[in-house]
Amino acid sequence: MIARPRPRRRTAWAFALVLAVCTSALAGPSRAADEPAWRHATALTGEPKYGPDVPHFDYVDPDAPKGGLVRLSATGGFDTFNVLLPKGNPAPGLGLIYESLMESSYDEFDISAQYGVIAEAMRYPDDFSWVEYRLNPAARWHDGAPVTTADVLWSYEKAVEINPQQRFYYHNVVKAEERPGGVVRFEFDASGNRELPHIMGQLLILPKHWWEGTNAAGVKRDIASGTLEPPLGSGPYRIKDFAANRQIAYERVPEYWGKDLPIRVGTNNFGEIRYVSFLDQAVELEAFKGDQYDWREERSASQWSKAYDFPAVRAGRVVLEEFPDRGSGVMQAFVPNLRLEKFADPRVRRALNYAYDFETTNEIVSANLLKRIGSYFAGTDLAATGLPQGLELEILEEVRNQVPPEVFTQEYKNPVGGNPQNVRANLREAVKLLQEAGYRLDGRRMVDAGGQQLTIEFIYADKSAERSLLPYSENLKSIGIRADLRLIDLPQYINRIRSRDFEMATLVWGQSLSPGNEQRDYWGSDSADRPQSRNYAGIRNPAVDKLIDRIVFARTREELVAATHALDRVLLWNHYVVPQFHSDVDRTARWNRFGHPQEIPEFTHGFPTIWWYDEALAAKTGAPR
Repeated sequence: MIARPRPRRRTAWAFALVLAVCTSALAGPSRAADEPAWRHATALTGEPKYGPDVPHFDYVDPDAPKGGLVRLSATGGFDTFNVLLPKGNPAPGLGLIYESLMESSYDEFDISAQYGVIAEAMRYPDDFSWVEYRLNPAARWHDGAPVTTADVLWSYEKAVEINPQQRFYYHNVVKAEERPGGVVRFEFDASGNRELPHIMGQLLILPKHWWEGTNAAGVKRDIASGTLEPPLGSGPYRIKDFAANRQIAYERVPEYWGKDLPIRVGTNNFGEIRYVSFLDQAVELEAFKGDQYDWREERSASQWSKAYDFPAVRAGRVVLEEFPDRGSGVMQAFVPNLRLEKFADPRVRRALNYAYDFETTNEIVSANLLKRIGSYFAGTDLAATGLPQGLELEILEEVRNQVPPEVFTQEYKNPVGGNPQNVRANLREAVKLLQEAGYRLDGRRMVDAGGQQLTIEFIYADKSAERSLLPYSENLKSIGIRADLRLIDLPQYINRIRSRDFEMATLVWGQSLSPGNEQRDYWGSDSADRPQSRNYAGIRNPAVDKLIDRIVFARTREELVAATHALDRVLLWNHYVVPQFHSDVDRTARWNRFGHPQEIPEFTHGFPTIWWYDEALAAKTGAPR
C-alpha cells in the first residue's frame, strides 16, 4: 500500500495481533443478541485509548495554523500515479489523496490502534472468521460523489488481481460482499487469526467510477496500466502539479469531508506538500544544504558525524534533532540469494559473517554511532536473548528435530572484530568453515572441488554503500573469495531484486512490535519463489513455517513474544544473512520554519502530519522557494 507521508517507520504490512475494543459501542442498526457489537476502534492490547466521542487526539494541537509550504525529498523519480501496479515507480506521497477504511493513532503501543476513517465502525465474531465495516455516510470523493461499498469491494478485487504482493497479503479472504446499510463483509478461510480483521482495515479505497471512466481525450482508463493522469481521491490533499521523475506538489483540500474526524483534527496542516526527487544521494544532501527542501532524515551515521557542520546549522537556520525510535525493529543485512548453489551450505554463509568486521568499519566510517544487529527484531523486546526458557522452549521443542542444535544450547552472537588479532582469528575460522563445506585454498583462491573460485557479486544503487562494501570485499579477498562490486541505477537495482537476479545485496526488513501475517511474506516457504515477495533470500524451511504460524495464531501477548523469540533464534542459527547495523534513533535535520505540538508522540516524531508552517520562524529563516 502507499502510505501517507509520515516519519520513517520500519513497519510491517500488519501492525497488530490482538484485537480489542473500547466498551462503548457505536450506535448503529439493531442487531440480534448473538451478533457482535459495532466498534469504533481496535487496539493491540487492552482497550483503545480514545473513545468515540473525543474531539481530537492528545498528540495534536487542534488550533494548529493551516497553510504554508513544506518540501520533502524522494529518491529515484516516478513514472506513475497508479498505486496498485507492482511495476514502475509510483509518485511519492500518493497516500495523501486517498483514505483507508481505518487508520492507526500515533501514541499507542506500536502505533497499532486503528480508528475509523472511511469506515465509521467495524465488528467481528469471537473466532475472527469474518469482519464487517460500516461506511461513514459523509465520506466523499473530491468530485462530490459518495464513497460506496462498491468502491471498497472493487478496490479489494483489483488489489488482489493486479498486485501479487497484495494477493498474498489478503490470501486468507475467501469472500467479499456488500451487506445492507452501507456495510461490506470479508470472510476468511481460517478462524483464530486475530490479525485478519485488523489488516482489512488498512485497505486503501480507490474510486471505481473514476477508474472505469474515460479521460479528457475520451480514452477509457485502465487500473492495470500506468498513468500520469492525476487520479481522483478522497483524502485531505489532491495533486496540484507535477513534473514526471522530478517533483510533485499536493494542495490541501478545503472542503475535505473528514477534516473534523477525531483522528484528523490538528493534522494535515500544510497548504502544500511538495516532493522533490533525486537520483543521487550525494546530490540530495547538497540540495538540502542549499535549501531546496526542508526536512531530511539522515540514515548514514558517517554523514551525520561529518556532513552537518555548515553555516546554516551554526546560524540556527537548520535544526539538528534526534528522536528515539521506540516503535519499530529491523533486520538490515548482506543477503545472499539462497536460490544459488554456492550459498546452499550454512557453513559458507556463516563464513561470510566471520569475514565481516563491523567494529572497525563502525569506528572508522560511522564514528561508532551504529549498533551491530544481532536479531531479526533488533531494537525491540522481541529480540531473543539468553537461552530459551519457559513457553519459548516449549514452542521450540515442537521443531527440535528440524532446527540447528545450537538453538537450544547457545545464545546467538555475531563474530567480533575491531582489532587485528580478532580479525585474523575470524578469518581463520571463515577459512575453516569453507573447508568443511568442501572448498580449499589454491594459492590465493578459494576453490570448489572442480577448481572454480568462489565469487560473489554485490549489487548496490547507492555509492555511499562502498564505505562498508570495500573493507568487506578486502577481507573476502584475503581468504580467496573474489568480491565483485557492481553499482547500478535504482530502477535496475529494484528490477533485479524483484526478479531475484542477484547474488548478494544489502536489504532491509522492517518489523513492528506485533509481528503477524507479514512474516509469511518475509520468511515463509510459500513466498520463496513468489514474484515480488519480501522473502528476498529465498528461505524455505518447514520449522520456520511452523513458528510463523505460532505467531499468527498466538492467543496472548505472552505467546506472541515467545513464538517470535523462537522464530528469531531459528532464523539466526541458520545463518541466512550477514547482519549489518542499525540505530535506535532517527537523526533529522530541518530548516527552521515549522512548529509542532508541545508533546511529540512516543512512537514517532509525526512530521509532517502533525506539524505546521510557523510564520514567525519562517520570517527569521527565510521563506522556502
